[in-house]
Amino acid sequence: MSVSQPAVGRPVMPVDERVARTSPLRRLLVRPEMGALAGSIAVWAFFAIVAGRNGFLTLAGTATYLQVAAELGIMAVAVALLMIGGEFDLSIGSILGASGMIVSALAVSLNWNVWLAMAVAFAFALLVGFFNGYLVLRTGLPSFIVTLATLYIVRGATIGVTRLLTGRTQIGGLDKTAGFESARAAFASTATFGGASFSISIVWWLLVAGLATWILLRTPFGNWIFGCGGNVQAARNVGVPVDRVKIALFMGTAAAACLVALIQVVTFTGADVLRGEGQEFYAIIAVVVGGTLLTGGYGSAVGALLGALIFGMVKQGIVFARVDADWFQVVLGAMLLIAVLVNRFVRNRALRA
Repeated sequence: MSVSQPAVGRPVMPVDERVARTSPLRRLLVRPEMGALAGSIAVWAFFAIVAGRNGFLTLAGTATYLQVAAELGIMAVAVALLMIGGEFDLSIGSILGASGMIVSALAVSLNWNVWLAMAVAFAFALLVGFFNGYLVLRTGLPSFIVTLATLYIVRGATIGVTRLLTGRTQIGGLDKTAGFESARAAFASTATFGGASFSISIVWWLLVAGLATWILLRTPFGNWIFGCGGNVQAARNVGVPVDRVKIALFMGTAAAACLVALIQVVTFTGADVLRGEGQEFYAIIAVVVGGTLLTGGYGSAVGALLGALIFGMVKQGIVFARVDADWFQVVLGAMLLIAVLVNRFVRNRALRA
């Protein structure tokens, strides 16, 4: 009599609960820049309807808001990396003003070659960035407080030293200095397309955003940035050089501010001690609108780029719509609040999906 044997099949492998399938829609929605992408489309559509007949939809109109977005966006991208790393930098506006004044003072008042003056300004900016990072790490004080203090120190020193040396707060005539023509080609040239002039600052903006995106997504340093912002102690425990990463990020925001200063000082052939005032807050607004969390550990350079684009469209769109420019800050504040609420809502819904 035969005895039936139980069927032998493939062994059932246990399912690792850590591995879960996610839908393409969920993966898309949790991207930091998705809220900013939707916002930028909505803002463009709104002004296309309201101000399309007044020039917003023309190539010339596009060139104007792209130039505004580019100068802010260069700084916003660098600030985004720093905020992802868990820190703030409120000193970039004063670094912008000081760097431009250094270039003008050395090149115009002391007859230096403009490229040498730019090199000194860039070195100054990096030194301030290093000082910010070192002081934050050394003292343990919040970066908000340290860089706020640096903002006032640098801006006050810029005003005081400029008045002491020149008796003025503005220095012009950079176009008459040695090396200006080559500097203008690098920082203030334009390309004409369809009768509209597009500034080279747009190219700088895209290059900086592309470099930052590559660093965040394709390099170990990018992983270190996310680690520092997510859980700094855990990052230290796995060997991330937290101090070097954060100092490098502070130096990066200072370098970005200096780059914008070079673009502006060459474009306007001079500098003003108050140039850059308030830009630190506009940069943070662009970064937050772009989906970066204030708590760190989450965000993207592309989101900061889109946040700056929204800023540029709103600022110039109000002009094209013939609305009193006094309302710009009201719109900006409302946009910031709405962006934070929408980003949080979309991300929470996506994580629960």
